[in-house]
Formats: sequence, structure tokens, C-alpha cells
Amino acid sequence: MRAKDIMSSPVHVIWQNAPVESAAELMAAKAVTALPVVDADGLLVGMVSESDLLWHRVPSDPTAHLARHLDTDPSRRPGMVVEVMSPFPLTTTPDADVAEVADTMLQHDVRSMPVLEGRDVVGVISRRDILRAMVRSDEVLAKEVQHRLDEYADGQHRWTAVVEGGVATVEGRFANDTERAVVEVLARTVPGVAAASVKVVTS
Repeated sequence: MRAKDIMSSPVHVIWQNAPVESAAELMAAKAVTALPVVDADGLLVGMVSESDLLWHRVPSDPTAHLARHLDTDPSRRPGMVVEVMSPFPLTTTPDADVAEVADTMLQHDVRSMPVLEGRDVVGVISRRDILRAMVRSDEVLAKEVQHRLDEYADGQHRWTAVVEGGVATVEGRFANDTERAVVEVLARTVPGVAAASVKVVTS
């Protein structure tokens, strides 16, 4: 399974010089917890999350407003996204293996990653996206694998797909090794399928 199979796309981005209030409004409107931050050319320069916004807007000390120090003066709170974002975010690519993406997220304690194709932001993949893909039932997975196989066979039911414990098995006849390999790849790329194999029927 690849990042492109489960990433959120089209992706919602925020300009680095936008007000933090705009970022908060966009997150709420689109029901996301983080946004890629881009410059005037549309290139990725950072990520801003709900935590980034809250960290700079909600003081941990309820008496902080009484202080006179510059950092706790409400009138000097950061006003633009660039001031609160996390620069140099970890990124991935559309063809990255989801297992590797998940491992990177856990290793670096990040909840979402922008997906780049060249220098363009084409999606965002989050822990929630990965979890949602992994918890799909075997029945749902089998139906989706079967649908892809039937589509590939121009609507014919040439192969039968069964999924147990997230592992897909495709049974049927194959014209050649190339067709067999294509069918195996089709089954494996269904989000939630952990592995796939083919069983050749000869009689």
C-alpha cells in the first residue's frame, strides 16, 4: 500500500503570511488538525498544527497576562502563520510505502506529513488515515480487491479474491506470468491489505 492510496487530496494549504486566525478557521472548516504552509510560489516551507496555534495563543500560566515580560505580553502575540509554524517538515512521496511512512511518524513523533511530487504538495497523510486503512474488515477488503480485479478483466469475473487477517489470496487462471504479477500488485495495493498472493488453478 502506497501513500497515494490513502492520503488526503486535494490538499488544503495556508500561506506563510496569513493570519493565524485564518489557519484556525481553515482547520475547523475542513476538519483537519494540520496544514502545509507554502510561500508566495506555492512551495512548502512548513507545517502548522492545532498545537502550534494553541501553544502561542493559550498561555499555560493563567496569570501570564499580568506579567510585563515581552514574551507574555498579549499585544505581542504572533500574528502570522510563519511565526508559529514548524519549519523544515518531514515529507514523503506518493509512492512511499505506508508502513515506512508510519514508522517515520512514530520515530519523529509527528501526526501528519505532506506528500510531495517534485516540489508540489499533492496531499497530506496522517496517522488517522493510516489507522483508518488498517482497521477495515476482511469482508470490505475482499470486495474492493474483487472490484479491482473485475475492472482489470473488463468486467469479467476471471479471479476470486479472499482476504483473511488482512492477507489477500487471488485464485484463478492466468494467461502468463506478467498477468499473474499484475493481479498480485492490484490486490496488494488495496488500502488495508497487508500482503497478497496468487493461487493458480490448473484444472
